[in-house]
Amino acid sequence: MTDIDRPAVRRVENVAFVASASEEAETAKRRLSHMYGSSPPEMADVIVALGGDGFMLTALHRFMNTGKPIYGMHRGTVGFLMNEFRLDGLMERLARAEVTRIRPLSMTTTGRDGRVREARAFNEVALWRQTYQAAKLRIVIDGKERLAELVCDGLIVATPAGSTAYNFSAHGPIIPLGAPLLALTPISPFRPRRWRGALVPDHAAIVVEALDTGKRPIGAAADHTEIRDVTRVSITQDRASESLLMFDGEHSWEERILAEQFQY
Repeated sequence: MTDIDRPAVRRVENVAFVASASEEAETAKRRLSHMYGSSPPEMADVIVALGGDGFMLTALHRFMNTGKPIYGMHRGTVGFLMNEFRLDGLMERLARAEVTRIRPLSMTTTGRDGRVREARAFNEVALWRQTYQAAKLRIVIDGKERLAELVCDGLIVATPAGSTAYNFSAHGPIIPLGAPLLALTPISPFRPRRWRGALVPDHAAIVVEALDTGKRPIGAAADHTEIRDVTRVSITQDRASESLLMFDGEHSWEERILAEQFQY
């Protein structure tokens, strides 16, 4: 679930600047800190993240459930989650920015050794084959088997926030931010030949079981967290957790997702 707040002008006094390890991002952090001052994150009204989309995902995990909104400025490679970088007028931009509340997926994996591990994902949970052998997966939604056997290179379960990323590259659908949906998108499906994925409610409980794992080992990833040799992956929305993203009103996330669907 994704909610967008369009509040009146807010009061912003203390800002914390965090940056990726790139020289471009670190230089921006020094210049902005000199101009506006920089508070420790725990004392800040807003976190300003400088980097690309990968760094923004890191910031979303780091400041999850803190109540600290994160305003990204593009100093990296991909900047879909970021605002335009400008030195001037930052406090005014922060005061007028829209706040988007996003909730992560919760991934629980069971390994071939029986070990159970958990991770969170704001973009997607992805399963993939670890060797040259195609994966064989069984898909269960809310306790009902939907596919007895999917032969493929992998499977993506994407949130609306992540639908324009890896999911879209695998020919999955772009989901508007307010839509209570998740995308199930196969990667290079071989059987069933005509299955190209599905949209399911975001409250659904999704279970993916790996078949024949001795011959066809499977890995899974939730954003940056990668787990290998899994036999079962459970995916649900974590409704107890959220992170806050800020966007300039004239270039909101809603507008970006709509515009993305008309690019060619």
